[in-house]
Amino acid sequence: MAILRRIFSRRTLAYVTGGTAAVLGGGYWYLNSGPAYPVPTKTTRRPPPPWTPPSRAEMLKELKASGKVTTLKPGSPPSEDQEFDLLIVGGGATGAGCAVDAASRGLRVALVERDDFGAGTSSKSTKLVHGGVRYLQKAVFELDYEQYKLVNEALHERRIFLQTAPYLSNMLPIMLPIYKYWQVPYYWAGCKMYDVLAGKQNMETSYLMTKGKALETFPMLKSDGLVGALVYYDGQHNDSRMNIALIMTAVKLGAVVANYCEVTQLHKDGQGKLNGARVKDNLTGEEWNVRAKGIINATGPFTDSLLTLDNPSHQPIVQPSSGIHITLPNYYSPRKMGLLDPATSDGRVIFFLPWQGNTIAGTTDTPARVTRDPQASEDDIRWVLEEVRRYLSPDIKVRRGDVLSAWSGLRPLVRNPGAEKTEGLVRNHMIHVSESGLLTIAGGKWTTYRAMAEETIDQAVKTFGLDGRVKSGCVTDTVRLVGSDAWSRNMFIGLIQTYGLETEVAKHLSDNYGDRAWTVCSLAEPTGERWPLHGKRLISSYPFIDAEVRYAVRHEYALTAIDVLARRTRLSFLNAAAAFEALPTVVDLMADELGWSYRERRRQIKAAVRFLGTMGLPAALLVEGNYPEPIPKGWMERGVWRAGKSVLVAEKMEGLKQSGIAGGWRGMPVASHSEIQCLTKCRNQRLVHDPDLTHELTGAYHASSVWARRDRQTFVV
Repeated sequence: MAILRRIFSRRTLAYVTGGTAAVLGGGYWYLNSGPAYPVPTKTTRRPPPPWTPPSRAEMLKELKASGKVTTLKPGSPPSEDQEFDLLIVGGGATGAGCAVDAASRGLRVALVERDDFGAGTSSKSTKLVHGGVRYLQKAVFELDYEQYKLVNEALHERRIFLQTAPYLSNMLPIMLPIYKYWQVPYYWAGCKMYDVLAGKQNMETSYLMTKGKALETFPMLKSDGLVGALVYYDGQHNDSRMNIALIMTAVKLGAVVANYCEVTQLHKDGQGKLNGARVKDNLTGEEWNVRAKGIINATGPFTDSLLTLDNPSHQPIVQPSSGIHITLPNYYSPRKMGLLDPATSDGRVIFFLPWQGNTIAGTTDTPARVTRDPQASEDDIRWVLEEVRRYLSPDIKVRRGDVLSAWSGLRPLVRNPGAEKTEGLVRNHMIHVSESGLLTIAGGKWTTYRAMAEETIDQAVKTFGLDGRVKSGCVTDTVRLVGSDAWSRNMFIGLIQTYGLETEVAKHLSDNYGDRAWTVCSLAEPTGERWPLHGKRLISSYPFIDAEVRYAVRHEYALTAIDVLARRTRLSFLNAAAAFEALPTVVDLMADELGWSYRERRRQIKAAVRFLGTMGLPAALLVEGNYPEPIPKGWMERGVWRAGKSVLVAEKMEGLKQSGIAGGWRGMPVASHSEIQCLTKCRNQRLVHDPDLTHELTGAYHASSVWARRDRQTFVV
């Protein structure tokens, strides 16, 4: 009886009740943890209200208007309806984020970008929205509180990032393979600390995998010596599409933006304070003045250029760090899980991530110099491939020929000019106001762009006396970007049902344009086939369609073929050779929208091919004689094209005959598809009278096509 009384005592009952409540509470929390996806409703299956942004010409008109009226009369202040509150220089993640923040507060904002929006660092990132596991490791082992603050801030911003642009970002499980038993508790403790730091902003809790489960999930992984794996969660996004979404959100909020507009001079008043700038349209050469109460320098790696324009004696503060990435076919990794190697052969961290249907591998923190179009060196590419080989199964042959694209981006590590010379580089970001009033924001990373913009505009309001102009404080933690409001994860089904798209195409449009995909689809021409009804692909192996080119020109300020191939679509990042193949079609579609002449179309093709050279395009395709020709328009262009092309092909074939390649054809491709089409047309129209030449070249082309498919390489002449 004494035992029963002890078992059923009040204390025991309290312990059991408390334990049960804790288990139930913990279970409820666990089941409801993770990302909060938007709730689909009937309204999300309908297109959102139409919206057409102002044209670039209208934007330029507003910029010019601010510089025309300086004062109403001697001694009076500038015209309030003409002068901008802020002129932001730089259209990358930081500048675009500042424009959204300032415009959402009610300020009159102008933003100019020397190149295209996101043309620099902001389109060449690792595509992660992350707190930084490696920064946490440094914070613990080096007892570095600054690193800890950086991780804490990034984890908070990561959650907001995924909420304000849900269609462009998603959570991604990342595996840490473990090959030594002592690393199991070490990695487990580190990832659990990462979860705890995230708190209520955490996506999903990290977990340990057995060796068998790890190989089941990631069959490409090297099994020899594998103990298990630790999986943690971070975010992933489409960086340049995110950049464009920020720009278009700023426009919708009333900002005036213009790409390909460069600041050539900074204007100062009698007290030496900035009050405007001289801006040049790099497409036409036209120049004009822009007046603004304050100027923000958000030019990333080129921060020193504007600071030098402000003060010729300025000492450089930017020390750029290069991030090298390569794109591999999708069979190199699972579709829904990435891999992190925290200890490479030289101590750098390398990521191995699925992205947009392919696999990207790369690393950061390589010293570099500031250049306009940085390029991944052959040594860097081969180093990444060697690191990839270390983690993949030995029966997988990692080939240099499998590299579909390669690029380099610059991260602007900066030193605060107001700090002591002995102080190290700023690890997160830096805000500095010069004597003239130039407000500089530099450093940081994609994940924290919003927090950086908030701090910058807070400082701008204080520095430039804009308290009476703002209507509210910062609201960007709740402002959803253009494309988010009527989007849901099932929206792609409505696109299929309405427009008759292929499922892959519909998913691609939904995940990259959000609810703006309805507008994209409205620009799609019928295919003329039984299925799909709409959505002509730019190239058969990728889901990009013709309507995206038209949409980019009409609704997203795309002005060059590079803008479309690199930043509105991501084709050049996914496969440089595929972008080369799609180039004539893209230029043809843009020519219809922008009225390009034949000469301008050729110029666009040449510029785009040179750019693709910085993205890993095979060297043989960079020879000017191998550039694709514009698609001819009108009877005159077609006639000239046929005659000129037939002579070119005949000369090329004659040269191949003399070199001994043609005739016996020794396994090398000798002609492009467009040349075969041209030669066939010329023969049919009796412009070429050598049937043997045509048959021989056609046979060589077909053989080269088989070879090209087998080796996964684009054939070259």
